[in-house]
Order: sequence, then structure tokens, then C-alpha cells
Amino acid sequence: MPESFKYTKELAKLFTTSDNILLISHINPDGDAIGAQLAIYHYLRSVGKNADMIAPNNLQEFLKWMNGADLINVYIKQREKCRVLIEKADLIVMLDFNQSNRLGEAEKHVLSSKAKKAVIDHHLNPDNFSDILISDPTVCSTSELIYQIVTNINEKPFISKPYAEALYVGIITDTGNFEHGAYSGNTFRIVADLLETGIDRSTIQNLIYNNFSADRMRLMGYALNQKMVILPEYQTAYMFLSRSELASYNYVKGDTEGFVNMPLSISGIVFSVLFIEKEGFVKLSFRSKGTFPSNEFAKKFFYGGGHLNASGGEYPGTLGNTIEYFLKVLKENFDNLNKIS
Repeated sequence: MPESFKYTKELAKLFTTSDNILLISHINPDGDAIGAQLAIYHYLRSVGKNADMIAPNNLQEFLKWMNGADLINVYIKQREKCRVLIEKADLIVMLDFNQSNRLGEAEKHVLSSKAKKAVIDHHLNPDNFSDILISDPTVCSTSELIYQIVTNINEKPFISKPYAEALYVGIITDTGNFEHGAYSGNTFRIVADLLETGIDRSTIQNLIYNNFSADRMRLMGYALNQKMVILPEYQTAYMFLSRSELASYNYVKGDTEGFVNMPLSISGIVFSVLFIEKEGFVKLSFRSKGTFPSNEFAKKFFYGGGHLNASGGEYPGTLGNTIEYFLKVLKENFDNLNKIS
């Protein structure tokens, strides 16, 4: 049995003995966070358990079609209700993150709760803020890990279309539709099992990847044509978008999803960065090819982290200052980082 399952029996016991189970995803929840959360929710409800869900902030538009997504309570919109759910919970399960600050505004309430706490995640270097940690960085997504855990608890694969859809969304979004990430032959065996439940792969693909607005398409064209900078000597490309530029294209959350991957299709580019200006800070997304460690770069210079080829971070400054700092640390450290690859 994998090391990550050493606490699975304890988790199963907590599922059985808990009356009020609360499932929480991370701030700015992506497809894997929501997929894993909904999958656990559907499983728990199928065995008669009372479960509620919280997301620290809004879901991206292209995830809202998922079965049960309308039942996720958004903390920044429903603060009082979410605090009550946290207070009454006797088990809190945190999904797809391993640092408590990823809880956003909910952090202090979750950490002060007397409920038992479990973390299920696949990222490196977890912090210690839970009673149970089930972590496996060798899997491509938390959703893949959820499939293994539920199958283990259930003593056979759990068959449910909403459950399978949720896990499938989590797996394809966290691998960029199998363009990056730690997917393996076992990942595809799990995907095969999910597809055999009768989920419509083509429809899901369209809802996830072909469900954007015309404004988003124009924003993508603008970013590629006007805001992409190529640094051939550092095998790097980056794009940057200001708040005013986003507003001029009627930006909604999720519109820049996937932009950072595009420069990697350029011959010779191994490292791609997207800068998005926020209020008071800049959000950065990093992608890389091969063994170039985007996560090391994110962790060392931008208060972030993630996976080898897909990570993120942020910087407390203006867009111009952030790019200036990025160029400085890239030039100073690229050769050493590239030696790893």
C-alpha cells in the first residue's frame, strides 16, 4: 500500500463517526480543487453522510456547470453562513492545498475550530496544520488521489456519474489536458474507469476548454500579439496584462486560463511566465518544459510553489517593478536552474 494511504483507515473512521463534515478548497479554486471537493461530496452523500462545501472565493465560470457546484458556499459572499458551517463541523477536510494561508479569509476560523482536520493534497512541502495529512506528490492531481482513497475506503471503485465527472475534470485541468504534470500509466487507467461510467468526454472537453467568450478570445490575441516578450538567450517568454487592459476586454475570472502555456509551443522556449496585475500585487503563473524547475523559481523568488512544470506565485509591487525584478533574478539564476534540466 502506498505511503500516502497510511492514514486512510483513520480518515474512513472519521467519515463514519462524524455528523457534520465540511469540505474546503483553496483560494482561487481551480478544476482540481473543485473536482476533488465535489467528488468527495458525492461519495459522502451516497453513504448517507451530512456534508457541506466552502470555497474561499468565487469559482471560475467554466466550472459552474458541474453537478453540485451550486451547493458550494463562497466565503467572501456568505461569510456568516460559512462561519456557522465551520463552527458546527466535527470534521474539516481540506483539499488540494497544504499551506493554511490558502484558506484566504477563512484561515483563522478553520485553524481555531475544534473539529478534526484532514488535508488531502499532492503538492510538495506540506505545512503541519491538520490531524491527518494524506499527501502524494507523485500523482498528477488531488483528484487522482481522491479516486485511490475512495476506492480503498469503498473496497472497490465507486460508480457514480457526478463523481466520475468531477474527478475527470480535476485530472484534465491539472495536467493541461495531459500536456504537463506527473501523470502516469495509472492515471490513464483511472481515466478509463471514469469514462466507463458513461460520462461524456466530448461534452466535458467543450465545457472546460471551448466555453469562453469572444472577449476572452480577443484578449488572448492581444496578449500574444502585443504583450508577449521573447528572451531567446534565456529560453524564456513572458506575457503581462494590466488591470486596465483586462477591463477593456470585459475580463471575468478564468479568462486568462491557459495563456501561460502558449509560449511553450515556440521552438527553444522552456520557461513561460504570465503576469496579471491585481490590486496591490501581481499574480504570476509559471510553466516549463522538460525538467526546468518552475516551482523552484516560484518558491525562491515569488513566495510561491507548485509542481516542476506548473507553479505560481505573487509579488507585492507594481506590474513594472515586478517585471523588472523578474528579469533580474532570471538573468542571475537561469543558468544554474537550467543545469538541473
